[in-house]
Parts: sequence; structure tokens; C-alpha cells
Amino acid sequence: MEHVDASTGTGGGALGLPAIDCVVIGVNAAATLGSCLESILAADYPRELLTVFYVDGGSDDQSLEIAGTFPGVRAIALSPEHPTPGLGRNGGWRAGSAPLVQFLDSDTILDPAWLRCGVAAMAEGVAAVLGYRREMHPELSVFNWIGSLEWNGRPGEAESFGGDVMIRREVLAGNDGYDEELVGGEDPELSRRIRLAGWRIRQLDVNMTLHDLAMTSVKQYWRRAYRSGYAFAAVVDRFGDDPTPFWRKEYRRILVRGGGFAGSVILALLLTLLVPVWPAVAVAVPTVLAIGFLLLFFPRLFRVGSFQEEKGISHEQARLYAWHCSLVVVPDILGVARFSLGKLLHRPLRNRQSRLATGRRDGDERRTAA
Repeated sequence: MEHVDASTGTGGGALGLPAIDCVVIGVNAAATLGSCLESILAADYPRELLTVFYVDGGSDDQSLEIAGTFPGVRAIALSPEHPTPGLGRNGGWRAGSAPLVQFLDSDTILDPAWLRCGVAAMAEGVAAVLGYRREMHPELSVFNWIGSLEWNGRPGEAESFGGDVMIRREVLAGNDGYDEELVGGEDPELSRRIRLAGWRIRQLDVNMTLHDLAMTSVKQYWRRAYRSGYAFAAVVDRFGDDPTPFWRKEYRRILVRGGGFAGSVILALLLTLLVPVWPAVAVAVPTVLAIGFLLLFFPRLFRVGSFQEEKGISHEQARLYAWHCSLVVVPDILGVARFSLGKLLHRPLRNRQSRLATGRRDGDERRTAA
């Protein structure tokens, strides 16, 4: 185990352990913040080596008051016009001084053993470590269940991390921290810069956090997928000259299947409206639509068996997951289109505080941002 001192980066604190800054971000997080902070303070790690920051992105609920009820928790109130996760994470780690920073979203609960596991894995050349994020209530909705299938990668070297991760302060400082404009994809974007700088990221075979997605409506699902499509396009665009295939496979999937389906519908509509008397239209329109629907439903038609094997789920569950993989490219491609239009007009997608909340189950969008 490599031990890192808070001041020099080479020694050790109590029991040879390094100090850690825990940075929690949220907007309107009253429903979940208390449980998150409690889990950090209850962790199996010397309390004197932990400094906890809650960075609020402009809440109009009791989030800041809740943070204030926890002794030793430092609340940082931001009031940006357009909150983003990157703003909150940067505000938190820059306020601290510990050599390691543990980032958490306010809708998570930290596993009590994680901090020691993360510290033990911080070998030379490793910039960041992460464990498994487990969904708290996958049984409550199909959307929660899908999230539980997709949170985690395989143990070992990882391409990227998500919102829950332990990172070296020197790596954050040396790479200018998080992108403060992105409304999604800020974690993979930083991950890519870190790896391009020669650092490694490790996925550990241990639990790190429990997460409460609390997604119960199609509206929430649609918005999340729309932002995911936007994030794919934005991150791929930022690394256009990078020869490695980071996120390009996923991006091509959206373009081919989502774009192909949308294009086929538009083309069929144009043929019907512009040349309705052309006899060949009677054949062309169904053919074009058939190609589009084949692209859209490719996972449902051809990948059920592979999903069953890859995810370790039943055949019925694999069919349900295949429906998700088929339909999700529709809001994805709209997110891609929004990024392209925004880039052309110099108007990137922006968050609005009124539509940001953590822990609401009333159909509103849930997005942790600060």
C-alpha cells in the first residue's frame, strides 16, 4: 500500500493513512443529502483525517440547512446562473488541501469500507480508483433496474469513472479539474484527459456506493437519455484529434441506429409529400421505413442472447433490456442534434436550477449538479 501525506504527499497520518477531502455536490438535495453525509461520517476511516464539503448549486429547499446540522461539514453555497456538476466538484476540491479527494453525488451512500480500499489501491501511476455503484432500489421501476445493469465496468484498468471516484489532488490540479460547461459527460471527459496525461484509472472489485436513481417515469428516462446523447457528442468533439476509440463506438451506434431511423422517417415523409403520384413511392416508402426500423430494433431482434450472457440475466430480462437498447437511441440522437446545433449557433445546452433536484419521485427530472 502506498501512503500519502496531506502536506508532502509522501508520509502518513494516523495509522499511516492519508487525509481525504470528501466532496458532495447537489442541488435541491434535501431528500437524500442527510443519508449521504451520515454515511461518510460513519465510514471506517479516522475521522480526524476526513474533511467533508457539501457544495450546493443554488438550492431553494433545505439542503444547506441540513448540511449545517452535521458538525464539521463545510457547506459551500454557489449560485451560478447555470449549475453544472463540474462547477460543484471544482468548488469542493479547490477548497480543501488533502492529497486525496473522494467525490460523491448527494443521492449516494458511501460503503463504510470503501475509503480504506480506495487508499490501498492508490499505487504509483494510478490517478483515480473507483468501486461498484449499486442501485438502491432496482425493483421499484424498470428504469432503476436498467441503471443497476449499466453503472459498473469490469475490475481492472478502466477507461473512465463516474460521479463517485477517489482522485489524487495533484492530478486534479495538473489537469485543471472538471469541465465547468458540460451538463453531462464531465466525468468521462476528465477521465480522458487524465489518461492522455499518462495516468491510470482502476476499477476495484469492491462496493463503493449505493445510489438512488429514483427514476419512475418515461419523462425522466427521456431527459436522461437526451442528455446522454448530448454528452457523447460533446466529449467526442473535444477529443476529435485523439486516435484512441474513446466513446466513438457508442457515438457511432447513436449516429447509425438513431440517425438512420430518424433519417428514414424523414425521407419517407418527404417522398410521400413531394412525389405522391410517383408509382415507385408505393415501394420506396415501405422499404425506407423497413430499413429504419431494422436499425432501430437491431438489439431487440439480434442481441437478446448476448445480453443474457454479458449481463448474467434471464432471457426475459434480456429481452426487456434489449427494448431499452433499441429505443434509447431516439432521445440519444436528439441530444446529439442539440449539441451540433448548439455548437453551430454558439449556444450550448444549459442547466436550469428549477429543473434540478435530487430524490424527488414526483416525475421531475433528477440531476445532481452544482
